[in-house]
Amino acid sequence: MNSQKTLKVGMLGCGVVGSEVARLIVANQSDLAARSGAKLELVKVGVRNLNRANISKELLTTDLESIVKDANIDLIIEVIGGIEPARSLILSAFENGKSVVTANKALLAKHGGELFAAADKNGVDLYYEASVAGAIPILRPLRESLVGDRVQRVMGIVNGTTNFILTKMDESGAAFGDALKEAQSLGFAEADPTADVEGFDAAAKAAILAGLAFHSRVTDADVFREGISNITAMDVAVAKSLDLVVKLLAIAELSDGKISVRVHPTLISRSHPLAAVREAFNAVFVESESAGAMMFYGRGAGGAPTASAILGDLVAVARHRVSGGLGPRESDYADLAIAPMGSTKTRYLIRLDVADRPGVLAAVAQTFAKHEVSIQTVRQTGRGDNAELIVMTHKASDAALASTVADLSSLDAVKDVASVIRVEGMGA
Repeated sequence: MNSQKTLKVGMLGCGVVGSEVARLIVANQSDLAARSGAKLELVKVGVRNLNRANISKELLTTDLESIVKDANIDLIIEVIGGIEPARSLILSAFENGKSVVTANKALLAKHGGELFAAADKNGVDLYYEASVAGAIPILRPLRESLVGDRVQRVMGIVNGTTNFILTKMDESGAAFGDALKEAQSLGFAEADPTADVEGFDAAAKAAILAGLAFHSRVTDADVFREGISNITAMDVAVAKSLDLVVKLLAIAELSDGKISVRVHPTLISRSHPLAAVREAFNAVFVESESAGAMMFYGRGAGGAPTASAILGDLVAVARHRVSGGLGPRESDYADLAIAPMGSTKTRYLIRLDVADRPGVLAAVAQTFAKHEVSIQTVRQTGRGDNAELIVMTHKASDAALASTVADLSSLDAVKDVASVIRVEGMGA
C-alpha cells in the first residue's frame, strides 16, 4: 500500500460524535494510513456556530456547501443528522465525485433509495455502519458476510435510551416517569425524549436493517411503531411474575413472502439472549437459514462508539479510492412487499380489570373465541374491586387481536383493558 498518498477529508457537523471523529483521525493518523493505504487528513469542518466546536478553529466554516464542492476534498463525513440540509449536501457531494460516510439513520430510512441511486450514478461510495447500533458491526455482516445466506429474521434492541429505562423499571420497580428522569440526569435521554421513547429512532433503524436483510427497499413509513410511554410498573411486575422481561424490540421478518417490520414493547423469556442486554447497551439477534442464530452486542450510542463505526467506514471508502474500486451497492433486487401489521401473527399478554362476579370468565372467553384468538392460559389476581384477569394467547393476527380488545372494552364485566403487550420467542 502506498501510505504516502493523501486523501483530504471534509466533515459536516461537529457535535459529540463529530468531535470524537476529528480527535481520532488526528490521534490515529499513522494507523489509519497503514490500514487504508493513504494518509487521511481532516481539512475542513462545517458547523453552525464557530464558537461551539471543540476542534482547531482554522478547520471550521459555516459554509457547508463549500465543503462538498471543494475540488481538493476527496471524502465526506456527515454527522449533522436530520433530513435537511444533510440530504442536499450529500447529494451535492456525490455530484462532485466524493464518497460519503454517514451516521444519519433518519435520512437513510426516509430517502435511502434516492441516495443510493445518486451514489451509483456518480460512481462513489455511501457507507453508513454508524447509523444503526453505534459501534456494533451489524450492517456490514448483513450486507457482506451473510450475503450468501438467507436471513429469515432480525430482532434487536437498537435504542439505548429505552433499554435503560426498561432496565431500571425491571430491576428497581420504578415507574416510567421516574426511570426517564434518571436516564435524562445521566445523559442517556434527551430533554425531549420523544424520538426515543415513542419508537421513532428504533423505527428508522428497523427500516435500514430490514432493507439489508431482505434485499428490498424499506422506509420508515413501512414500519409499525409503538413506544414505551404506556408501559407501567404493573406491566413490568406481571412480566416478572411470569419470568418475562419487557424490551422495546425492532423486528423484521419474512412472513408469507412479505416483509413484516415493526417496533413495539415486547415480552421475551428471561432465558432469551436479548433479555440479558441491560441499560444503554444494544444487541441485534439474527436468524438465517444456514448460519442459524447469532447475536451482535455492544454499545449502541455515544461519541466514541459511533466514531469507531464511522472510522471503520472511512478506512473502507479510502481503500476503494486508493485501489480504484467501489464497495457493495444497494441490493434491492428482491423487491418484496411490506405485510400490513394486521396480518402479523404473534402472541399477546392482556391484562383486564374486571368485575369479580360469576360469568365474567365465560364472557371474556367467548369474546376471544368469537375472533378466533386462542387462549393459552388465564389467571385471576385480586378480588372485589381489584380483580384482574391476565390472559396469555396463542399466536393470532394483530387484526384479530385488535377486534378482540375492542369487544372486550364494551363488555359490562370488563372495567378496563389495562394493557396489551406482544410476546415473542415462546412458540405457537
